[in-house]
Amino acid sequence: MPRTGRPKAELTLTDDERQILTRWARRAKSSQALALRSRIVLSCSEGKTNKDAAAALGVTSPTVAKWRSRFIEHRLDGLVDEPRPGRPATITANQVEDVVVSTLEHTPKNATHWSRAKMAERSGLSKSTIGRIWKAFDLKPHRADGFKLSNDPMFVEKVYDIVGLYLNPPESAVVLSVDEKSQVQALSRSQPAFPMMPGMLERRTHDYARHGTTSLFAALNVADGTVIASTHRKHRAIEFRKFLTKIDKEVPDHLDIHVICDNYGTHKHPTVKTWLDKQPRFHIHFTPTYSSWINQVERLFAEVTRDLLQRSDHRSVQALEKDLREWVKAWNEDPQPYVWTKTADEILESLSRLMQRTTGAGH
Repeated sequence: MPRTGRPKAELTLTDDERQILTRWARRAKSSQALALRSRIVLSCSEGKTNKDAAAALGVTSPTVAKWRSRFIEHRLDGLVDEPRPGRPATITANQVEDVVVSTLEHTPKNATHWSRAKMAERSGLSKSTIGRIWKAFDLKPHRADGFKLSNDPMFVEKVYDIVGLYLNPPESAVVLSVDEKSQVQALSRSQPAFPMMPGMLERRTHDYARHGTTSLFAALNVADGTVIASTHRKHRAIEFRKFLTKIDKEVPDHLDIHVICDNYGTHKHPTVKTWLDKQPRFHIHFTPTYSSWINQVERLFAEVTRDLLQRSDHRSVQALEKDLREWVKAWNEDPQPYVWTKTADEILESLSRLMQRTTGAGH
């Protein structure tokens, strides 16, 4: 006789419980943790085994078993937080839901986001309780990140194209991630910095004098991390063409050159197109609009900003350009390639989830 495992405790729902769980599971802006727990309980209430429910929801059997038993023992309150020894909990599931929903779907009067004090005043709970609820559901209303979804009609095709170059580069070719860090300023502080000492941070004046700007043109070899770079005082099509000419001279003649760059106007200027038409080994791949994150050279620019520019003190553009050249030279002595791991399908799936969470997306 096949093993059936230990008999599972029967899980039945009242009409009110089913209505609340369905609301939690379907609410577009619910905490994902609470929504998943609700779907687990609803699935178990249909008579599914832990194994079947886990397969249907993409979780493990122990996870299903945990929330099945928690619900049977504590009902709706069991889905909110781990039970703790001591006095019984005085915060109900409805109070927690109200805090979570209010955090996600509303803003306080005369403010752009919630603070613990404002939410405590609204809900009648203590500030520490609000903090614990936010921590349990990974809510951080005091923080914000930036994004802009691409409106490029060829977005999917370009993602597959560029990620394909990263993960499966063509033979007898070099793949270069190319861009310009424009308007790099030569800045000098009004007074010398006070050096760091034990117990005291380095101190710099907030004001400075400007001594002009330059642009750093860089081509990152995605295979070995080496960089071809040059500086130009202006940032026009003619400078970009000169940089392409430098790339042409430095890359061995027997290799094709695949250039990944963004949609900046200078990259598509007739002057550049005419030059490229005469260079059959050059192949240009444009990133989708608003998608600089896919161009690996941006990570190099972040490195040079952190290592050199963030605390730089240059009293002339010439001094700034000299330091930029020396930084690139030092980088090439021990180049560090950036390892790309995500496939195009994984990227598109991640963006799809983001769009589903964005107001109005998918409707």
